[in-house]
This record gives sequence, C-alpha cells and structure tokens, in this order.
Amino acid sequence: MVQQLTLADSLSLGDLHTYLQRAGRVDDGSVRLIAGSGILAVYTAILYPRGILDETPTVLGLRTFALADTDDFDSVVPMRSLVERIVRARGRLPDDDTSHPVSMSRPPEVNTVTWAGISPPRGGWRALGETDAPTLERAARAGIDEVAEAIPTGTGEQLVQRVRSEVWGRGIDGLEYVPAGAGFAAYSLGFLGDDAIGIFETGPWTRLSSRRGHVLVRRKPWTLKS
Repeated sequence: MVQQLTLADSLSLGDLHTYLQRAGRVDDGSVRLIAGSGILAVYTAILYPRGILDETPTVLGLRTFALADTDDFDSVVPMRSLVERIVRARGRLPDDDTSHPVSMSRPPEVNTVTWAGISPPRGGWRALGETDAPTLERAARAGIDEVAEAIPTGTGEQLVQRVRSEVWGRGIDGLEYVPAGAGFAAYSLGFLGDDAIGIFETGPWTRLSSRRGHVLVRRKPWTLKS
C-alpha cells in the first residue's frame, strides 16, 4: 500500500522543498520524517561520524510542518526521492491555490542510515542563554574557508573527513558546548536571521533554535577545543 504524506497547504510544501534543497547541498543522502499530533518533524544530517574513530559531532537540522492528517509514523527515506515527489506535487497545484492540503506519496524507507538511529529528546530542555546570527555565521564562514584551504583537489576521503572533523568539532569562542559545525548547519540551512538564537541543553544534546528552524548537536565534549 502506498503511504501518503499530506501537508496543511502549498506554502508548507514550498518551505519543505527549500529546506531540503539547502540540506541536500551538504548531504543529500537521507531524511528522517516523524509525524505525530498533526506535526511533521523533518530531520536532516549536516555532520555525523563516518566510523568508530571519527570524532565528528552529530549535527542535525530540524524543521517542523503542519499536517492535514493525523497519521503517526517515523521513517527514514532517500532525500532525492522525497524532493522528486515534492516537485511533482508542486507542479500539480493551481497558481492561486495556497490554502488547501497537499498530498504526495512517501518514498520507500531505508534502513542503513546510522545517524537516524540517534533520537534527540523532545522534552527536558534547559535554557542556557542566547547567541546571534553574526557569531554563528562567522564561525561557519571561517570553517568553510579553512576546510577549502586544507583540502586540495583530489584529496582522499579519509583525509577530507579528518579535516572536517577537526574544523567542525572545534568550539565557538564564548559558547560552551557549541561546535563550529552547529554554526555551519544554521548558516547552510538558512536558519539565521535578525532574531536571537536560543541555546538549550539536555544530556549530551545541545539545541540552537531560531524562528526559522533548529540545529541539534550530540556533542562529544573532548572534541570542543578552545
């Protein structure tokens, strides 16, 4: 049986499309969809360890969208397949229709995505303070430049991953337990604007939240070097 996904309106569909396009420029592998109580939580992986000795922090993007149905599900699907379905659904919409629910089929699930087996908690978050967009953008741009300079064209994947792990696992000055990779995620996903970014913590997780979305970090404290 074909599994359906019904968003509240075409504006939500367009926002989801934009979010996935941005995430796909970093990693277009898979996306995790969790639906419950009329809300769809969409997790994308920006950074994650590729092996046992890889100390890259797990950094996820999260945006939520209103659903027109109440079905509960938790599935990991190929990002490209989901984007293709979104494009087809947008192509079927009348130009002046922005308020009606929009349905599309969900892609078949995949079961080999390691990062998707790590679930950020939904509750118990403790506020730690705030930061701002310029601070995170500076960390992101500096890291992008450093990675580009340190990795020549044709470099092997193992060295590439080691450089990225070192750069994005490094702490941001003045922000406890927030690696530069969190700034990279917020910047890459378009989550930075004029509003303050709240910082929250629970267990090994840190969350950065703006009006545009959330960045979740499962931190390894020994990788957050000053």
